[in-house]
Amino acid sequence: MTMMRAAVCVRPGEPEVLEIRDVPVPPVRDGWSLVQVKGAGLNRSELRTRQGHSPAVRFPRVLGIECVGVVAASTDPALPEGSTVAAVMGEMGRAFDGGYAEYALVPNTLLMPVVTSLPWEVLAALPESYLTAYGALDTLGIKAGGRLLIRGGTSSVGMAAASIASGYGAEVASTTRREDRLGALTAADHVLVDRPATADRGGSLAASVHSIWPDGPDYVLDLVGASTVPDSLRLVRRGGTVCVAGSLSGWLIPDFEPIAMIPSGSRLTAFHSQNLAGNSAVLQQIVREVEAGTYRPNIHRAFPLDEVVAAHHYMEANHSTGKLILLP
Repeated sequence: MTMMRAAVCVRPGEPEVLEIRDVPVPPVRDGWSLVQVKGAGLNRSELRTRQGHSPAVRFPRVLGIECVGVVAASTDPALPEGSTVAAVMGEMGRAFDGGYAEYALVPNTLLMPVVTSLPWEVLAALPESYLTAYGALDTLGIKAGGRLLIRGGTSSVGMAAASIASGYGAEVASTTRREDRLGALTAADHVLVDRPATADRGGSLAASVHSIWPDGPDYVLDLVGASTVPDSLRLVRRGGTVCVAGSLSGWLIPDFEPIAMIPSGSRLTAFHSQNLAGNSAVLQQIVREVEAGTYRPNIHRAFPLDEVVAAHHYMEANHSTGKLILLP
C-alpha cells in the first residue's frame, strides 16, 4: 500500500487538532482522478470547518477546498496523466478529503486543466481567490470608469478583486480596519480605514468615501459580510449594487429587514465561488492575465505542510495581507 503525508483534522477544535499523519494514497475510482498536490491555498472556510461550524462535515477529515498539482492517475481522457490541473470547491475538504495532503482524489468534473509556466506557489494562490473575485465583479457588472468600493481589501479575495477591477479600468477604493495595513493595498486608487459602524452614526467610512465620491460608489464588494452589509447599502449610490462575496464577520445579518435596509432602486446580490467550480476557461484566462502582469497576485506567506498548525494560528490571528499557501 502506497502511503502519503496529510494534515488530518481529527475533531473540531483549535489548530492543534490538525495532525500530520501517514495515510494511504486514495485509490482511483470511476469518475475521479488522483492529483499529486503541489500547492493549496488556505481559506477561512477551512478554519470554520476545523472549529466545528460545518455541521455536515464528519471527522476525521483532510481539509482544503482547493489545490493545484499534476494528474497522477486519470480516469478521463481529457485529463491526461502529467497535466497541470486546479480544483476548487464542490465539497472538497468537506464531503471528501481535500488539498492538505500530498495527493488528493478529486471528481473529474471539478478538475480544471491549465497551461502555464507560473511557479506552483503563484498558481496555488489563484483558484479560490481569483475565481471568487472574478465572479463577484461579473455579478456586480463592473465597467470601465465605474467606481468600486472593496470592503475587506486586505483579504486575498479583496486584493484579487482590486487587481482585476483595475485591469478593467475601474476606479477602486479598498478598505482595511488596520492603519498599519494601508500600504499593502497597492492595486487600489484610494485606500481607506474602515472602522466598525455604530447604530447612531453608521460607519466612519462614510465621510472618507463621500470625500472621494460625493454620490457614493457605483458598486460595493463586501467581503466583510454580515456585520457591514447594512452599512454598505447606505454607502452605495442610489441605484448602485452591493455584492456580498465574503463572510469574514460571519454568515447571518441579524434582524435583516429588506424594505428598511435596501434603499429603493439599489440592489443587493451575492456570489459564491461554487458557481465557477470546474470552469477551466475562466481560470485559464486569469492565468494568462497573471502571466502578462495585468493581475498581480499577492502571496503573503507559504507554509510547508508540516507547519499547518502554525499556518492556522496565523490565519486565525488575521496576520496576513494577501494569500496564504500550503506547500506539500
